[in-house]
Amino acid sequence: MLIIYTDGASRGNPGPGGFGTILKWGTKEKELSGGYRLTTNNRMELMAVIAGLEALTKKGLQIMIYSDSQYVVKAVEQGWLRKWIATNFSGGKKNKDLWMRYHTLSQQHSIRFHWVKGHADNPYNNRCDVLATTAADGKDLLIDTAYEAESS
Repeated sequence: MLIIYTDGASRGNPGPGGFGTILKWGTKEKELSGGYRLTTNNRMELMAVIAGLEALTKKGLQIMIYSDSQYVVKAVEQGWLRKWIATNFSGGKKNKDLWMRYHTLSQQHSIRFHWVKGHADNPYNNRCDVLATTAADGKDLLIDTAYEAESS
């Protein structure tokens, strides 16, 4: 089973943001991170998941994703995302672009989510937090094009 740990961060909400992801396959680990000049915490939490899934080269994997984001975990595990898609994100549901990106990727694997308490005793979650905050504080930040277009 592939294990993915994720975290997102935002310096202000909105503000500069970043994500951190760790993919763990047996004894092998890979770290991913990225920063954006203007985004939100929820977008970065979701982007951390997407980045992990987009890094995969095989399909049909069993995946457990650990996240400290109730927003991400509940959206998937409690079926909120299914409802949002069925109603085309009516009622002002946010982050449609990222949720649809996640949804497409999720169709290629068997994915479960597990919520972990942030800033607690999980070393992988803590490392993802460092990756995310370091990325948010970095130089040459990427543009979250969909967010900036929506908020302008």
